[in-house]
Amino acid sequence: MAARLIALRLPPGHVVDALRRIWADGDAVLPLPWDSSDASVHRTVQSLRPDQVLTADTPTKIAPREGVHDPLPDDAALVVATSGSTDPPKGVVLTHAALTASTTASLARLGAAHGERFTLALPLHHVAGIQILLRSRACGTDAEVLQRPDSRAIAAATGDHLSLVPTQLSRLLDDGVDLSGWHTILLGGARARPELLERARAAGASVVTSYGMTETCGGCVYDGLPLDSIEVARRDDGRITMRGPVLFSGYLGNPDATSAAFDDDGWFVTGDLGTFTDGRLEVAGRADDVIVSGGENVSAGAVAEVLRGDPRILDVAVIGAPDPQWGEVVVALTVPRDPDDPPRLEDLSDRVRQVLPPTHAPRRLVLVDGLPRDGMGKLVDTRLRPLLSSDTAQPDTRCRPHP
Repeated sequence: MAARLIALRLPPGHVVDALRRIWADGDAVLPLPWDSSDASVHRTVQSLRPDQVLTADTPTKIAPREGVHDPLPDDAALVVATSGSTDPPKGVVLTHAALTASTTASLARLGAAHGERFTLALPLHHVAGIQILLRSRACGTDAEVLQRPDSRAIAAATGDHLSLVPTQLSRLLDDGVDLSGWHTILLGGARARPELLERARAAGASVVTSYGMTETCGGCVYDGLPLDSIEVARRDDGRITMRGPVLFSGYLGNPDATSAAFDDDGWFVTGDLGTFTDGRLEVAGRADDVIVSGGENVSAGAVAEVLRGDPRILDVAVIGAPDPQWGEVVVALTVPRDPDDPPRLEDLSDRVRQVLPPTHAPRRLVLVDGLPRDGMGKLVDTRLRPLLSSDTAQPDTRCRPHP
């Protein structure tokens, strides 16, 4: 009998038992965000077409527009929705074997021992959240699930290992939470600023940085070094490629996208650019994160990295805005650390020119109260552009982010 795909829209504390039951039946799980809007969840369900949606109240049978999902591969465990901000979300298929390989390699690198416990403070509709449950189970324990993972809950947690995104770590430090008692704090989801890492380690936190994505069962490079059995390389065009047992089986019902994700030698080609320094991988940004201004290619990630060094900036994103003369101009969407003393466009432009070519200097500064990020701390690209004011000619415009 073909495996069914069961979507879960459950509170975090109910997911563990549901996973056990569904996997025991030989079926696969599509985790859905518990606190997302009905419209967003419906869109994912209509795209990936599970057999059932299990909610806190009752399981719901689905009658999608074109029937149920395409057949799942043998050993399928998870189908994780990704990249669905504007286009229909893709379903990343992960097998039990891939998840086990990832869990085993992670525990070995972290030095986690039998009987140790992992604390869940990440969303369970991301593979990183599921992996926390699996790591704890592999250590013979049940994960400590925080219903509301704020600073107070994390300060009171009793686990041995904790996974966070940079935004969470920054808030914990700001709130004065003692992080020295954790055996390890695995930090991923988004690139952490060096000063954040220095601050955390100075406070006694044992931080391990993690790089990976849904297609690699989450983090597979710790502190710049691949986990055991994982190969990481860099193509001539700068893209990071990976090979190993943690890779996904494909995108559900999308063979063209699956084929395009791998090269002829079976390497998974990521969308990230990277370099190696003393054998350690350094992620430089997204390959498609390029602004073409005056015929010159501008790396938005490189500009943002320079701007993050300004002590007046709390958070920043860099995008391109249409311009009749230059084609696009570089815009810095900036969250000031002190709204009463924000950075000036001239100062930020001068700062960039000291490190990067003049074409990389921002020509517009937009001050915002916050930047749209998902549960893993990643910027939501499709919600950045609405932060621009309607008058794109103004060089220093204040606006508020959409919720």
